[in-house]
Amino acid sequence: VLSGCGVYDGTEIHEASAILVHLSRGGAEVQMYAPDVPQMHVIDHSKGQPAEAESRNVLVESARIARGKITSLAKLTTADHDAVIFPGGFGAAKNLSTFAVDGKDCKVNREVERVLKDFHKAGKPIGLCCISPVLAAKVLSGAEVTVGHEEEEGGKWPYAGTAGAIKELGGKHCVKEAVFSLTPFYEAHVDAKNKVVTTPAFMCETELHKIFDGIGAMVKNVLKLTGK
Repeated sequence: VLSGCGVYDGTEIHEASAILVHLSRGGAEVQMYAPDVPQMHVIDHSKGQPAEAESRNVLVESARIARGKITSLAKLTTADHDAVIFPGGFGAAKNLSTFAVDGKDCKVNREVERVLKDFHKAGKPIGLCCISPVLAAKVLSGAEVTVGHEEEEGGKWPYAGTAGAIKELGGKHCVKEAVFSLTPFYEAHVDAKNKVVTTPAFMCETELHKIFDGIGAMVKNVLKLTGK
């Protein structure tokens, strides 16, 4: 499920690409979706500032990542899929929810909420990375997720405050290290009860290949939970 195209106002493109690579490697068939709604705003990524006179549609922008093969989120049903995965990027906090503006009092897009609840009720796994675990924390009360560390540690974890917000949303935050002590990739947290799998991704300032491998750990666990 995508939220636009570009880290500051949509889907984090590297995360989406990594998820697609790992799903392909795992032999999964993939369908991409996005809500057919306006973006909260448009960011000029070369300046990191809003482009005041511009407006864009989340579905149309997400189609850039999907190479045109994308469907409105309203048409996503649990019966047709074994799992659902949400990449991060500020679009998850701006277009899929209002978390970026409202924090713990945020609202989640109704189709996103429906999908999360439907997959949870059906006992089908949900994968999320980077900032998108806030969606599960808001919608699935008591879900265990990770966004990495709970302290900034000199800028290594610049978005560490999100962990506190997850607790305020009713979720349980589980601290995960940037890398395993013996293996060179991010940790993924598996909430076996709720079948929710999360990994920090770009919540940490680290090398791209470690983020790629951490997303791989998340995808691998999501596929494993499908039982196929």
